[in-house]
Amino acid sequence: MAAQTEPEIVLYDLACTKNVCFSPVVWRIRLMLNYKRIPYRTIFLEFPDIEPTLKGLGLVPGESVSGHQIKYTVPAIQHVPTNKYMMDSAPIAQFLESTYPDPPVPLTSELGREIEAKARAVVGLTFRASVMPREIGILSPRAQEYFRRTREAALEYRLEDLLDPDKEEQAWNAVGDGMRAIGELMRTHKADGPFILGARPSYTDFFIAGSLQFARVVDEGVFQRNIKYPGYKELYEACLPFMEKRG
Repeated sequence: MAAQTEPEIVLYDLACTKNVCFSPVVWRIRLMLNYKRIPYRTIFLEFPDIEPTLKGLGLVPGESVSGHQIKYTVPAIQHVPTNKYMMDSAPIAQFLESTYPDPPVPLTSELGREIEAKARAVVGLTFRASVMPREIGILSPRAQEYFRRTREAALEYRLEDLLDPDKEEQAWNAVGDGMRAIGELMRTHKADGPFILGARPSYTDFFIAGSLQFARVVDEGVFQRNIKYPGYKELYEACLPFMEKRG
């Protein structure tokens, strides 16, 4: 794989003014691509351009388990050899693992499912309080308008209201025990290696590392608050080599 120069994957990513990947769900796929040394190139899309672009590629959203239609979203990919298009990180990860099985990336495990579920419930609260309202600061004016309109409609208040220092501090204080518990779970196999399952990374490692990188791109201070808990920094640093292209 390493000798190939033509991309086998076109990755549709979310644009920001820093011209780097910041979306946590895209990072999961980017980390897989880099770890597996799959040649790819990136097309960055602004928030308002995601739906028309993916529609133009012929992609059609499916339905969630609850029956609600899934929105157009990144990551999306084109598999160049077969001209196959798909979107959403979970089916893309499954496709990459079945199409490029070496080196393997375990997509799920009992420990991984527990960590992901608890991370969504616990870390998600701090990200909503600290990352989401700051995310607008790394978006272009067009994307800022879209982001503000859609997020504030869902929240029913202004993004800036989330950045009340007292409320933000309360949110962090409330999740301290949960953050430590997740960190301990991540270190279950620390005697075997730096990753959640030991010596080699799994999709859950990329789930956590991608979320931490999202925080880091948006705001270094928020990132530092996350990695002060045992387990987070070690996992993030173990995944750092896969944040750069290796193919």
